Amino acid sequence: MAHPPIDQSVVWVYTEDLDATTHFYGTVLGLSPVLNQGGCEIFRMGATGFLGVCRVRPGRYVEPKGVVITFVTPDVDAWHRHLLAQGVHPEGPPEHKPAFNIYGFFARDPNGYLLEFQRFLNPAWPSGVGD
Repeated sequence: MAHPPIDQSVVWVYTEDLDATTHFYGTVLGLSPVLNQGGCEIFRMGATGFLGVCRVRPGRYVEPKGVVITFVTPDVDAWHRHLLAQGVHPEGPPEHKPAFNIYGFFARDPNGYLLEFQRFLNPAWPSGVGD
């Protein structure tokens, strides 16, 4: 049985410092803001993917343990250079990870959330919307 359609996705993270976090995603990473909801800001990550950043509130937590936000990009090395130029210190240089057949590196946002910038090397990975 087919499920109903899903057109977009939003990943939500929480912060004590909304200004610093929105600065990081909007200015440092250069993501386009698409909707400001007062205590939350939503950024475009790609054609159908979004990242929502909200001020922490009751029942929501700043809990980066176990969370990885992955940015799939054709130019991992350019992202590494960009982050260094913006004063962000990645956790290491880009590298090939044979176990997953990817090329990438990790960095952290101001709240400690782990960010991964990677390129899938497996040709089976869908390269665009609708693949």
